[in-house]
Amino acid sequence: MTVHAHPGQPPLARGELDRRGDEREREGILAAARDSGDTRVLVLRGDEAPLDSPDGSALAYAAPADVADGGCWAFLGREDTGAAVLVAAFPQGTEDPVSAPHGWGALRSVGGVLGAFDAGVFVEGLSLGRWLLDASFCPACGSLTESAKAGWARRCPSCGREHFPRTDPAVIVAIASEDGERLLLGSNALWGGDRYSCFAGFVEAGESLEATVHREVEEEAGVRVTDIRYHGSQAWPYPRSLMVGFLATAVDDSEAEADGTEIIQVSWFTRTEIGDALEGRGGITLPGAASIARSLIVAWHAGIA
Repeated sequence: MTVHAHPGQPPLARGELDRRGDEREREGILAAARDSGDTRVLVLRGDEAPLDSPDGSALAYAAPADVADGGCWAFLGREDTGAAVLVAAFPQGTEDPVSAPHGWGALRSVGGVLGAFDAGVFVEGLSLGRWLLDASFCPACGSLTESAKAGWARRCPSCGREHFPRTDPAVIVAIASEDGERLLLGSNALWGGDRYSCFAGFVEAGESLEATVHREVEEEAGVRVTDIRYHGSQAWPYPRSLMVGFLATAVDDSEAEADGTEIIQVSWFTRTEIGDALEGRGGITLPGAASIARSLIVAWHAGIA
């Protein structure tokens, strides 16, 4: 299924690869795809993929026979031509498992400039590949598991359980002022003092997305919010998040106050200040192009939120 882009859509929410989930149940589908002459492989080294352009706007795919031995393999889906697309994931620090014409690029660095097809393949492959590398042992009995369902499951030969990739939902929120003309952003304690972003946090057990928005924003930024609007979502495999983006309006602008622990500074920015920062001017740094945070900020600035 193709996901069509719309204005302000998160950059990693695009997808033009047919995942063909039905094929994962076919015995030998992964081996058959590796033997096919038209199959393309996205090779990952940690969170990096080989690039096919000096500006990082295209990925370099490999033929199965050109990939080094080892790694964790999985079936990602099929192109419109019917050709299979696979991922071969290797741990960070592995000596180049395939030739990289223009070096290697991390998803967080190049995801925002890739085309829709490459962006979708990269985020799918990295989300699945990291799980395959990290989930070798059964969490129930500790036995070594076996890859199943073309890489989309792990089966324990000891206790018989099947395990699947885990996704942790998190919200991220852009907060507009009461009059809608300013945007509240925060600076994390782990960042430099001039870097600002939206407010985010994981959904707790038994909590709705909307309840998480209210709780996280009040905890981190001190403000109560209203008029919560869904913006979009995208996977963020660092390590396994699904970021669900919202915009909201502050009930009282004067309530804004950093928690002083995770967020060390909160500030209201005018539309002009945000516009300058998006163009690389001014004194603040905004999130990178691959992040849903930047998508939220761009949408607010453009008035399309």
